[in-house]
Amino acid sequence: MRSPTKNTRKRFTRRDAICIGGLSVFGIGINKLFAGKVGSQSNAAKQCILIWLEGGPSHLEMFDPKPEAPEEVRGPLGSIATTLPGVRVNECLSQTAKIMDDITLIRSVTSPLGEHNFGSHYLLTGYKPTPALEYPALCSTVVQLREQNGVLPPNIAVPRFSNNLSGNGFLPAATQPFAVGGNPQNQNFKVRDLEFYRGLNLPRIDRRKRLVNTLDEFAARSDAGVSGLDPDLERAFNLLASEEAKSAFNLQNESVEVRNRYGLGDPIGQSCLLARRLVQRGVSFVTVTSSGWDTHQNISSLKRRYETDRNAKLPSFDRAYSALITDLKQQGMLDDTLVIVMGEFGRTPKVNANGGRDHWPRVFSIALAGGGVSGGQVYGSSNSLGEYPEDNPVTPADITATVYTLLGINPNHELHTRDGRPVRITPESANVLSQLFI
Repeated sequence: MRSPTKNTRKRFTRRDAICIGGLSVFGIGINKLFAGKVGSQSNAAKQCILIWLEGGPSHLEMFDPKPEAPEEVRGPLGSIATTLPGVRVNECLSQTAKIMDDITLIRSVTSPLGEHNFGSHYLLTGYKPTPALEYPALCSTVVQLREQNGVLPPNIAVPRFSNNLSGNGFLPAATQPFAVGGNPQNQNFKVRDLEFYRGLNLPRIDRRKRLVNTLDEFAARSDAGVSGLDPDLERAFNLLASEEAKSAFNLQNESVEVRNRYGLGDPIGQSCLLARRLVQRGVSFVTVTSSGWDTHQNISSLKRRYETDRNAKLPSFDRAYSALITDLKQQGMLDDTLVIVMGEFGRTPKVNANGGRDHWPRVFSIALAGGGVSGGQVYGSSNSLGEYPEDNPVTPADITATVYTLLGINPNHELHTRDGRPVRITPESANVLSQLFI
């Protein structure tokens, strides 16, 4: 492996040259868009969609209700049966309940970290945070270790990545999630940085591209260890020039029926539809971020925010998630696509004085579907009050190790920090939950 320190230094020099050529007008660093890396196992899931419920979704109001618990624990919302005997979910998840044969619930995830930044870092990286090092998130590690082809960025966040960490950590900026920005449900939704700035067109960009190539060739002659071509720039140019790439983000190409099926009332619906379009076109990892799950007050607002509201968090999630799983299955893509639903922690077993629930990392739930996961399972359980794991406790490190394995990546693999220090992609304590595999 090339020295990360040396690679970063030379890449930075070439970025300076790009700025001189005027390519900084794209609005983002070109090196943040793409990564071309080593491939993964051919029999593994080809892509991953992570639905990140930012803020900490309540396990008691989603995948682990306690209908027999006292009222102050079970809360104001009811529960319904699913296609799995004896397994119930929140009353708002009526569509999800019908497809539980395709879903595996893990009800015994546990963490000591009940603060948003720390909890997010642990869930998304598998490592407890430390001041000495920010570890890369799942999405960035995956694109670092896989060979990337095509014009589209391999790591895309819709509409953005988590506010609590960079994503790439100590990995090159090229692995950072490409945030599409905006709101996919808006009729005039456009992905930032895919439209030309005033006064720019392809011929002008092509001239600047040739200038940068000339500078790269000069650098290559002066330093034999540096490639004379810049693949990041090449791919960025191809992205801007490709109508096919731009069309991938155009939800207007989907029928009204399909768009309605995913849901038009909350951004999560159209975000999940966009995620399907992107993995359909070869994007390795798509993160769909849904904010607003930090429910310290009025837990009932997850069901209905006002009298006639039908697009609160739980109904919107139910519509979007069930549509995504069903759509992937109907198109023959579910076996190749791992879909993860999780947030940074759960919520307190008892409803607080404001009618909400506070942070609770001691036990919470996540959902897995597709990508080599055997559906129709519930792994682990919480105790009768949803306070702590009753059996089979699962750590965030176990989750990342399991996800990497499903994606054909050895969880023992080592990456290198910018100063050359080797770091495993999962802690040594991580366990792969092979019981969940087909």
